[in-house]
Amino acid sequence: MRIFTIGGYSEVGKNMTAVEVGEDVFIFDSGLYLPPIVELEESERQNLMNEKRLRAIKAIPEDTILDKLDLRRKVRAILIGHAHLDHVGAVPYLAGRYNADIVGTPFTVAVLKTLISDENVNLNNQIKEIQPNSSYTIKGKKNYQADFINITHSTLQCSMIALHTDEGVILYANDFKFDNSPQLGKKPNYDALKSIAKKGVKALIVESLYASDERKTPSEKVARSLLEDVMLTTDNENAGIIATTFSSHIARLKSIVDFGKKLNRKIVFVGRSLSKYVSAAIRTKLCPFQKDISLLSYRNQIESMLKKINKNKSQYLVVCTGHQGEPGSVLDRISRNETSLLLSPRDHVIFSSKTIPAEINIANKSQIDKKLKHMGVRIFNEVHVSGHAGREDLRDFINMISPQQIIPAHGDMQKLSALAELASELGYKLGKDCHISQDLNKIEV
Repeated sequence: MRIFTIGGYSEVGKNMTAVEVGEDVFIFDSGLYLPPIVELEESERQNLMNEKRLRAIKAIPEDTILDKLDLRRKVRAILIGHAHLDHVGAVPYLAGRYNADIVGTPFTVAVLKTLISDENVNLNNQIKEIQPNSSYTIKGKKNYQADFINITHSTLQCSMIALHTDEGVILYANDFKFDNSPQLGKKPNYDALKSIAKKGVKALIVESLYASDERKTPSEKVARSLLEDVMLTTDNENAGIIATTFSSHIARLKSIVDFGKKLNRKIVFVGRSLSKYVSAAIRTKLCPFQKDISLLSYRNQIESMLKKINKNKSQYLVVCTGHQGEPGSVLDRISRNETSLLLSPRDHVIFSSKTIPAEINIANKSQIDKKLKHMGVRIFNEVHVSGHAGREDLRDFINMISPQQIIPAHGDMQKLSALAELASELGYKLGKDCHISQDLNKIEV
């Protein structure tokens, strides 16, 4: 068995792993690396999206390694863990290179189909929906079973993927937390994880993003309580309120809507990425607040609505894109006075998010904060809890699974090393049964 660490092993994002078992190869995730895309001017971003250009700026995984090793023809399935762009965003540009089905949960598939449509991509691959906590049969030289085990994260219908092989189970656990009080969706399927642990996990490919943070990640119910405090116990009666968060975080958006309703405000969602994810949730019947919001994505629609809101800001709650300070986002344009919604002292801007630790995001967020402070608005930062496992969650997980081999994923060398140190505490030895890899490397198991 060979495991190819194609992307997401030298950076945060661009996740892609290939596993070769005999005459069959399986791909897990195919994601974008967002920083080089964010760095582009908005007009460049809109004209950029094709495989050649994305490869040139190193925004998609360099999967041509599979061509060089004559493995592309052996790929039997592309298995997607969840709907975040750093896991699914490269599928429209790379999947057509493979004669393989694309498999994901209904929400993940709905988001993927939107991406494919938005970019006018024609894919011949069959796209298969698999319900959480179900299994999918992959036909290769042999038949294989892939279990999509429900897990909590920061979007809907996320899965750990267990690939059953004659050599044992490969468990792909890239992006998760253990949340026993999710605000939407099911709890983690601990019984399924314990069951495959008993069967025997040959290799665990596991995220290491916050392996150095000595904590257990709090439940989403904590973020809901933080939002409640900010939205319901501050002086905002005559103020405009803008809230921004990850567009894919449907549970967080639900909490924002719930408290907006308690404030008796009309709730307006504005921005392309919000429209993309919320529309996917609506199509899969996973959006409980559908009837409580107005959802706008086109600039002329947005401008017309913001002009209306500006006349009586205290009657509205605006939920918009721009939590990372992204140039061209709705909040960025508001901060530059490029829309009809003019902010003033006493208005509230709530960031229900944490800045993603990449230089471009940190710089963009700093710039938008400066502009908002210059306007005199009240800023509420990091009204948020993470969707990623902390060090103590990872410790519990490794003890639960007892894998033969551990492969840290989703991070730069510092993050991968932190997980390797934890594995060492648990009795694993680097180079023997714990393997730090980089992009475009392989691990023989």
